[in-house]
Amino acid sequence: MIVTHILARIRSWLRYRETVRELSRLSDRELSDLGLARWDIPFIARKHAKVEA
Repeated sequence: MIVTHILARIRSWLRYRETVRELSRLSDRELSDLGLARWDIPFIARKHAKVEA
């Protein structure tokens, strides 16, 4: 049970980092086309990964 919880948290963290990395690679124009600003990236990544702040 504890191992399952730890593995789920690790997977969430990895999803968060991957999302941040991918969105950070986009230009400001591309982010704008998606309706995002650069400061939105951590929030969007947390939401995607379901990580609590």
